[in-house]
Amino acid sequence: MRRLSGLDAALLYTDSPGLPVQIGGLALLDVSTVPGGYSFERLGSDLEARVAAVPLLRRRVVDSRLNPGHPVWVDDPDFDVGRHVRRFTVPPPGTAAELAVLCGQRFAQRFDRSGPLWETAVFEGLADGSVAVLTRIHHAVVDGLAGATLLAQLCDREPGAPPPRPESPGVGGANRLTVAAGGVADLATRPLDLARAVRSSAAMVPRWVGRARRGEAMAVPLTAPRTSFNRRVTGRRNVAFVTLDFAAVKAVKRAFGVTVNDVVLALCASVLRRYLAARGELPASPLVAAVPVSVHGRARGDAGNQISVLMGRLHTEIADPVVRLHAVAADETAAKAHHATFDPDLLGSWGQVAPGAAFGAALRLYSALRLPNVLPVLNNLVVSDIPGPTDTLYYLGARITALYPFGPIYHGAGLNITVLSLDGGLHFGLQSCPDLLPDLWQLADGFPAALAELADRVPGAPPAPLAAPS
Repeated sequence: MRRLSGLDAALLYTDSPGLPVQIGGLALLDVSTVPGGYSFERLGSDLEARVAAVPLLRRRVVDSRLNPGHPVWVDDPDFDVGRHVRRFTVPPPGTAAELAVLCGQRFAQRFDRSGPLWETAVFEGLADGSVAVLTRIHHAVVDGLAGATLLAQLCDREPGAPPPRPESPGVGGANRLTVAAGGVADLATRPLDLARAVRSSAAMVPRWVGRARRGEAMAVPLTAPRTSFNRRVTGRRNVAFVTLDFAAVKAVKRAFGVTVNDVVLALCASVLRRYLAARGELPASPLVAAVPVSVHGRARGDAGNQISVLMGRLHTEIADPVVRLHAVAADETAAKAHHATFDPDLLGSWGQVAPGAAFGAALRLYSALRLPNVLPVLNNLVVSDIPGPTDTLYYLGARITALYPFGPIYHGAGLNITVLSLDGGLHFGLQSCPDLLPDLWQLADGFPAALAELADRVPGAPPAPLAAPS
């Protein structure tokens, strides 16, 4: 068995009927490249062979009422890949809009904790003849970067490549007594974890104040302005997606001397500014985005989630898109330098000392009392930029023409925009709650225009294609 880390466990405790905590990816597949032709049955058998080489996908959570520590991962002795693969037909006319509705419905479903916490949904019936595959996985299992690595294990660089060799189970089993006994030992380390968390947090305060006085600090949590999507979320989910030409994004990056991540944040700012202004609710102060930062290689242990969070101002109060881009870039540079002073284990240390039952009960009370609607806004949204492979990928023999990543939303921050680069495209996946953002496609459809207004300001450059090549 392997005990969940503090951060992994906290994500598990956060999950509730109205708040499924999942990440996922929607792959659009050109099935004409599948050697011997596509069939759902063949896809299932090929996936089974792939999963045999990924022990992470064969683990389930086990806990005990006697366990004072966090739950544990064990290998599922009854694992059956067929329980994790679902088949759907996209209703006519088979466009992205109908596909998105089905994806939103899947993201609203919680996982059955009696088995591994993931699902692959296969969508057939798209108008262009392609097949879409949505893979969802609980956030307690992996973070975004680890999820991208997991995807790579299920894909190949060419069609028809043989599956990797199966791997034996990696974490073993456990009964409820061994889970509880290990939990007692885990509990004994809590004072050290608490001392570390308190010490790291206390050390942050004077550094933060000093940087703030010099204008070199990231945005302060709980200072974000309130918008219509900064309220309590319900259990319903909606998604939208769009692809931009990565070469056009990199041309903007080079022309203005910023990073790709700066351009991504500026595009999000432009889209949100236009959307909120049209609704008459553009705040005078800038929106604040929580930007997950990988600490893989810096944090202790081998947790599924090794992340920290950077708070970035999107400068939606600035009308000029180029001035806004430079303001976002300057703020991100300062925020990254500020974030580098943080303890990379800070979130994990606090998660380690959080009592599971009390943590979950507090979150349920927070939701039931509708406190997200009245308390200060921690951050307006989450924006995550995940580096993806530059090569063409094949999923079970089918060429991936687009891959849209999706991250979770939370009470008070009802919008997540996650971005991944692949094969010449920059793929944006948006997830929200239709009770907060019913017109999510309006946001997604605004990204090409947001890129165009920056590309048009590049000195002496000819118009660049904004849609990704097919």
